Amino acid sequence: MLVFSPRFPTTIPSHSPSLGRALQGARTAVGLVAALALSNAGCSDGGGSGNGGGGAGGSGTTSTTITDAPPGWILAWSDEFNGADGSAPDPVRWTAALGGDGWGNEERQYYTDDPANVRIEGGALVITATKEGAGAHSCWYGTCLYTSARLYTKGKLERRHGRFEARIQVPSGQGMWPAFWLLGSNIDLVGWPGCGEIDIMEHVGSEPGIVHGTLHGPGYSAGASLTDLYTLPDGQAFKDESHVFAVEWEANVVRFYVDDTLYHTRTPADLPAGGQWVFEQPFYILLNVAVGGKWPGDPDASTVFPQSMKVDYVRLYERP
Repeated sequence: MLVFSPRFPTTIPSHSPSLGRALQGARTAVGLVAALALSNAGCSDGGGSGNGGGGAGGSGTTSTTITDAPPGWILAWSDEFNGADGSAPDPVRWTAALGGDGWGNEERQYYTDDPANVRIEGGALVITATKEGAGAHSCWYGTCLYTSARLYTKGKLERRHGRFEARIQVPSGQGMWPAFWLLGSNIDLVGWPGCGEIDIMEHVGSEPGIVHGTLHGPGYSAGASLTDLYTLPDGQAFKDESHVFAVEWEANVVRFYVDDTLYHTRTPADLPAGGQWVFEQPFYILLNVAVGGKWPGDPDASTVFPQSMKVDYVRLYERP
């Protein structure tokens, strides 16, 4: 998501999510009470490094366990976004990026922390891309056309390994580019792609039934990234309902899931000659909705504004 964007294969695999949806439904049913109990309870990494990783803690420790945790995992941190309607995301957990410099991709939006672009609403995080108020900002191409939001946990939650999971309903349409992803915490020292990037979910709005899962690193970034697709069956569109997007990241392996269906696995054996596996260090979480850019292209007359990405929760699980 940071610089340029992965191309997608010419052959698009189709993966049936039926089993995953059934499992997710069962997990949601048994975990509802626990999820509510965790709302803003400060579930965090306790200020430690976790799995040997580095980074700052969240808002405190808790012994609460979500009863719908995937088998073999325990909850380490979460945000259930159960704050008051109209409130800002928890500043202990999240920082809002600001600016309209194109973000390495010639994106058209200006990121703000305004409630019109990022807020809690109805028990979810809502990130809205809109034209309203954009003209008050300057972007790399001149007066801005759109505003949106981008949140990250750098300096607040940085982890090496774990299951990173979010339940998200995405916006769609030409030029829309929502994402849930991770960046290496050493980006300020080594730059991109040396820091590494794990794109848990990217959705190009002109492909309504497709999401992308991708690794970027030294020797395999942008158009040469390690990527695959998940395609909904029967012409379904991701914008029509929420889906659970996750990676299970362990030593020398990253596995990608949609609705608990595994569709993509990468290991050091997949690297091109000269590529470096840079996924044994702490990473941090990002959520954003970009508008336009080198990969999705700009919005056109068919694109509806405003549009929002709704995030029901973000959770980090670790091995016991």
